Amino acid sequence: MSIKPYIFILFAFIIQGSLYAADSPKREIRAVWISTIYGMDWPVKTATTPETRKAQQQDLCNKLDMLKEANFNMILLQVRLRGDVIYKSEIEPMSRVLTGRTGGNPGYDPLTFAIEECHKRGMECHAWFVTYPVGKADYVRMLGSKSIVKQRPDLCKFYNGEWYMDPGLPGTTDYILSLVKEVVTNYDIDGVHFDYIRYPENGDGFPDGTVYAKYGAGKSLRAWREDNINRLVARIYDSVKRAKPWVQVSSSPLGKVSPLPNVPNAGLTGRSVFQNTQEWLRQEKQDLIVPMMYYRGNYFYPFIDKWMANKNGRYVVPGLGIYRMLPGDANWSLDEISQQIEYVRSAKADGISFFRGAQLFRNYKGLYNKLKNNYFKYPALLPPLTWSSEEKPPTPVNVNVIREGDLLRISWMMRDDDESLSYTVYYSRSSSVNTTLSSSIAATGLRKWDLYLSVDATIEQEFTFCVTASNRYHIESNPSQEIYYYLSKYSK
Repeated sequence: MSIKPYIFILFAFIIQGSLYAADSPKREIRAVWISTIYGMDWPVKTATTPETRKAQQQDLCNKLDMLKEANFNMILLQVRLRGDVIYKSEIEPMSRVLTGRTGGNPGYDPLTFAIEECHKRGMECHAWFVTYPVGKADYVRMLGSKSIVKQRPDLCKFYNGEWYMDPGLPGTTDYILSLVKEVVTNYDIDGVHFDYIRYPENGDGFPDGTVYAKYGAGKSLRAWREDNINRLVARIYDSVKRAKPWVQVSSSPLGKVSPLPNVPNAGLTGRSVFQNTQEWLRQEKQDLIVPMMYYRGNYFYPFIDKWMANKNGRYVVPGLGIYRMLPGDANWSLDEISQQIEYVRSAKADGISFFRGAQLFRNYKGLYNKLKNNYFKYPALLPPLTWSSEEKPPTPVNVNVIREGDLLRISWMMRDDDESLSYTVYYSRSSSVNTTLSSSIAATGLRKWDLYLSVDATIEQEFTFCVTASNRYHIESNPSQEIYYYLSKYSK
């Protein structure tokens, strides 16, 4: 599907201006979690015929279109649900959310499709894995003999009405690594992202006494459990970086990272569930952390500060719980989310993520419109992974502008045809371009050597353009030579 129409609208919007104005960083991660379990965000309907399959695919395209129009640049797509997946796997069955039947053939590879459609729109696609939980009793019954509980009962424990893989077993770590390797090897994914990479709530009673006796090696139970999680995090990171060093590794830990002296009675924290995320960052085993900041007041702001003070040079992208605006939940106002966005930006966080997609797609309480017209009014580049690479890509050359009716076609060339590069087109309404400003970005994440922009050809106006290339580490090249174009209603 062509994405030209979205670029046309974007550029016309920039030229004409907006009723709103907000500080907008040039580099910022703008992410959203898209839940697949229970058909929550996508797919919302199963597909068993060519017609319904096309509708299922189009539904994802429509949602990605919305996110593109609001200048999102990262999708966290749930690919492993509860021991079932939405990609072609030799290890776990295809989820029933696609066809209505566990193991059913959807007639296409959903993950390949999602990656390609994200890339067409200049967005990254990160594969989101639910790590240790493998389902409540009814979910396991639904998967039947294909459930990991049946396939690998040696790795599973039943606790508080739900099945989990036991983090203390070496076989659990090996199994999860096999899933990660399968996706990283077989798919052009931009990142892998881990949810519930921790012990269950109230996990002191988790039934791992026999395993602890065998593998505890004299450590306290707390230290041993934390080490089990730390070891998985480190092995995932090292495995991914050996295979494809540009693939980002991230997780979504609990937002209340650890108890704070000035926040008594904080309740459940990461350390409560043996999740020592500060150790992950100290060991440099994460590229970005997306903490679930689904709170407000003293349970939100001081913990944002705590994350920022202990990021160790990696990226922190607070996840905002926009589902809490629902009347059936906490019925938060739009102002509450706005204040959180503004605080996150003032704290110099590296981006923002939203849980979950449905509240954006439905423009709940006007949130989508506020992001599109205010906070995310201009596009943003992704921050560079300078700890993985500092090498700049080559600079685009031979930038050219021609008019085709009511469109301007900006084209460029590269001396080497490197398909891994993406491009950013900057513009100005004067004789020079300031590439440090987000308001100068016409489009980013482009994967072709040209861009069509919608203009009002009845108005005489001047433009200056330049182009940069970015590699998969988000390292940006030097800007190309600027090219000036004077738009006139008269042919030239």
